[in-house]
Amino acid sequence: MLENRVNKIILKERLANEPFTRKTLSFYRYANIENPKEFRDKLYGEWSALDCFGRIYVAREGINAQMNVPEHNLENFLKQLNFIPELADVPIKYALVDNGKSFYKLTIKVRPKIVADGLNNDTYDLSKVGKHLSALEFHELAGEPETLVIDMRNHYESEIGRFQNAVCPDADTFRDAIQIVIRDFEQEKDKKILLYCTGGIRCEKASSFLLHNGFKDVSQLYSGIIEYAQQIKHLGLTSKFIGKNFVFDERLGETIDGQLISHCHQCGKPADTHVNCANDNCHLLFLQCSECAAEYENCCSAECREINKLPLEARQELRLANHRKYAGSKIYKSKLSPFLMSKNIQAEQTTAIHG
Repeated sequence: MLENRVNKIILKERLANEPFTRKTLSFYRYANIENPKEFRDKLYGEWSALDCFGRIYVAREGINAQMNVPEHNLENFLKQLNFIPELADVPIKYALVDNGKSFYKLTIKVRPKIVADGLNNDTYDLSKVGKHLSALEFHELAGEPETLVIDMRNHYESEIGRFQNAVCPDADTFRDAIQIVIRDFEQEKDKKILLYCTGGIRCEKASSFLLHNGFKDVSQLYSGIIEYAQQIKHLGLTSKFIGKNFVFDERLGETIDGQLISHCHQCGKPADTHVNCANDNCHLLFLQCSECAAEYENCCSAECREINKLPLEARQELRLANHRKYAGSKIYKSKLSPFLMSKNIQAEQTTAIHG
């Protein structure tokens, strides 16, 4: 099996001490990949040789990649992509805010799908998708009063940043978001609908499925929020996306317009920094300000803070005994939801899933 099994701490130390810079980028493509395992192994060999890091999913339906590449190898990396028929001329999106530390190793996994959507691909035609809108086209249409702008991301993403006046489904997953949109807008299938997501990959499937379900006028932001932010800045326009764009790597977010629109889940103060609970038995993804980080020692609750102080063996036993259930969290939903302000609320929490 081609994979990196070096300890995470060692890998992060190596990354921190690298004498060169890296460029964070992402791309996706829906394509027919006959042998995903063979395709995956070929990519792993080529990209390892170029010292690339990242998280990449390969499936029969295509590829979804978030990566960082050493700057001195970037030209060769892009040339290699164009020699791969399935990836020739694939649009590349570069990070808006890039410290080069987005990934610390290369992980390429074969999956049933490149985006988990819960849909049966045989029931609709993925080649029929909504109209692709440029950043400027989306920017102009998003201001029309009769247009529905819908965020196809998870609620912990839209919480820290979103388009003005956008509908943001209270969804834990993309699978949930699709079903919520189909249900909530059943009576508005004739309206002009604009979809957006981080890089465009989720909107491809969402727009296709909406068209399959009778929605008449569906468009999508081509290449997503990342491309929009770069193009709008280049054009000198005021962004209609406010706040921070959530990203699925070590950074967890990149600011778009400098606004802070979300709040700490523990005290309610303005905050837009996502963290994972330091208690690895919990690992809940939530928003935390610096004051609460100090008070709770980077945990989501006092209970997790005390659990995190126990010896490793005791924590492992507790995890088995409680099946990852801990009382005391003030964050009440399965992964992350708007904070209930009462400090008396005690609720069950489960592990956050980044995907």
